[in-house]
Amino acid sequence: MSDIVEVAAAVMLRSDGREFLLAQRPEGKVYAGYWEFPGGKVEAGETVRDALIRELQEELGITATACAPWLTRQFTYPHATVRLNFWRVTAWDGEIGITAPLEHSAVAWMQCGEAARVSPILPANDPILKALSLPTAMAITMAETEGVERQLERLEAALDNGLRLIQVRDKGWLPAQRLWFAEGVVRLAHDRGALVVINDDADIARRCGADGLHLSAASLAACSERPDFAWVGASCHDAAEIARAGELGLDYALLGPILPTPTHPEAEGLGWDEFSRRISGNTLPVLALGGMKPEILSEAQQAGAHGIALMRGW
Repeated sequence: MSDIVEVAAAVMLRSDGREFLLAQRPEGKVYAGYWEFPGGKVEAGETVRDALIRELQEELGITATACAPWLTRQFTYPHATVRLNFWRVTAWDGEIGITAPLEHSAVAWMQCGEAARVSPILPANDPILKALSLPTAMAITMAETEGVERQLERLEAALDNGLRLIQVRDKGWLPAQRLWFAEGVVRLAHDRGALVVINDDADIARRCGADGLHLSAASLAACSERPDFAWVGASCHDAAEIARAGELGLDYALLGPILPTPTHPEAEGLGWDEFSRRISGNTLPVLALGGMKPEILSEAQQAGAHGIALMRGW
């Protein structure tokens, strides 16, 4: 088997996180004319971060000032097997292509969650485009304890304030009650362009018109193939479960608890260092769970999280 080529790939994001940059490979290079994320080969003695900063200086004429690991994908092209280390870059000094020569034929800003306006795109990047459309904050319902009316009121307000991903949990209810509640959540969410996944019940997910299914760790362990939904995620506790979710081709994973929670205030949680260790090399976006608040989203992303999942703080 040929050696794996380590590549640093930059997911350049505008300050509002809604647009990302693609660059077109120039004539004379393999796959000339194809669109990709900026970046390049990690040289001997370099870290991925070092390579990312160097490549962005050489290719786009900018210096990254805020970047963090996101996910890793391996892909075999006819000419090489590459391991793409995707890092999100959220701040930089300089104007793209202005302060230094541009090494691409063109660059273009794309809208997250919409079909790319350029083609062809390197095939290794297809899963990345979908991952970029995954919202960075998930609300997890707890109507069993808060009450249905209050929960729907809060959800409507959160949706009006930008929430775009909801997991319907409430697993203690009878199926009929859970279905009725899920239908109400789906109506509210879909009116505002938000996604809804149902925790561990494929039948309810289909009947209420949800966008996907969220697997418990036990269901993930018993799963032999990806469930047939547009969006599928799973709750995970360690690196092995995250790897299994990736092997099944799931779209995201939750990992936690990271910080102490009101439910278990005596438990310290994993902490950010251990969180980063457990998601190292992850092939899919991971949302941090446990003690999360909207104001620590940036801290979570610096630790490598795609975003955060909240039961109370949304």
